[in-house]
Amino acid sequence: MVRLLHYSDIENLYDDAERAGRFAGRIRERDGEDALVVGTGDTTAPGVVSLAASGRQVLDFADAVDTVADTFGNHDFDYGPDATREIVADSEFTWVSANTLDEDGEPFGAAEGVVPWTIAEADGERVGFFGLTDPTTDSINPQAAPLTFTDPYAAADEAVAELRDEGVDYVVALSHLGGGDDELARRVDVDAILGGHVHSVRTEYVDGALCTRPGVNGHEFVEIELGADDAAAARGDGGVAASARVIDPSEGPVHEDPSEGPVHEDLTDALERRRESAGLTETVATVDEPLARTDETTFGGESRIGNFVADAYRAAADADVGLQNGGGIREGPALSGDVTLADLVSVLPFEEPVVVVELTGRELLETFSEADGSELDFGEPHWWHAHLSGASLRWDHEAGELLDARVDGEPIDPEQRYTVATAEYLLHSDHEFPTIEQRHRAGEVGIQHDVLAEHARRGGLDVKVEGRMVFEP
Repeated sequence: MVRLLHYSDIENLYDDAERAGRFAGRIRERDGEDALVVGTGDTTAPGVVSLAASGRQVLDFADAVDTVADTFGNHDFDYGPDATREIVADSEFTWVSANTLDEDGEPFGAAEGVVPWTIAEADGERVGFFGLTDPTTDSINPQAAPLTFTDPYAAADEAVAELRDEGVDYVVALSHLGGGDDELARRVDVDAILGGHVHSVRTEYVDGALCTRPGVNGHEFVEIELGADDAAAARGDGGVAASARVIDPSEGPVHEDPSEGPVHEDLTDALERRRESAGLTETVATVDEPLARTDETTFGGESRIGNFVADAYRAAADADVGLQNGGGIREGPALSGDVTLADLVSVLPFEEPVVVVELTGRELLETFSEADGSELDFGEPHWWHAHLSGASLRWDHEAGELLDARVDGEPIDPEQRYTVATAEYLLHSDHEFPTIEQRHRAGEVGIQHDVLAEHARRGGLDVKVEGRMVFEP
């Protein structure tokens, strides 16, 4: 029997050196001769330490936990393909990607060591791993635009066939497809799909394949058994020799909580040195009432942190509306007490400008309607994706429709033109607010976290929830 220790989307975990050390320490505690440690993307970026190290802090982490294999997430190209190639070349573990092509249409990073699949052995059994990346990565991450991401299901078919020909005991997908994992399970004969991209925890079976996700920022990882005696029954397909289940010592699937684990001191020390090198210790403001940064504040509707970001955008651009997409605000410790530049970088850890777009009132209304997660190809259907400044709206959750929307207190005129300050990412992405496109671009006003810092210096962190968004019933 083989155990897999699965982490993914650890992103700004590195910014809390002690917590990262505990996360690594807990993985090492669960490791053994029968275990393989694997990641499923977004393990190099984003984050404050990531910006300082151009993603190379993943090498410290992988060495600490003895990673066997990882695949590429969309953020693993945040510093451009060449930076990713350099990380691959210096990695002791194997990067697997079956559907990523380079600027010339050849397999990405092949010269540096990227392979479509690899085989690792534990407890006398052989596990075949192949990697898949969201095929829209070149559109949602401008730095990845020179690359091509092919049909993941066709790539998976080929990789699985080759691994079966190699006679492996188990075939496991390391996937950064997010919502595409279910389709992968239905179309390809795999024993487990270890997923990422969507920042919610998951452990369930789809068409006989175990599908897992460990959430975001290293709050949990998942431990899986391949070939467990009762796994065939859990699959619900009559059972096969190669099967999987999540270890369940009590009731229901278990996720390892690293918060009280032993500290991996070497990793903690390495990350503290990298953070110090960022030189972002200046205090820019003081906060009396902490601004929370949780999944609820990011995707639950209006929040103080969301209002702060949207206000900063609108003020910097002198725009009619400020709009921040929920997925751009990174979860982390609340902003409280003395707020440093590093704290504000951690909110939006991207070297990306705030842009101004011009929309007709009709397009603005359509954009507001696209804040409903059930309408978007991103995240969970119950998520709300908009943070607003200068505008207010009423939304009917049950009907899934916009009841009223106003700018500066006035009803939106479908024929009037409005300026909106927002993240440049939205001009490239079809995942969130697809109405906004490159053709709407009218200018830019500065890097996101610099815009936040300037607004914070002017008192912008003194912000409240004001009823900018009202949900009915």
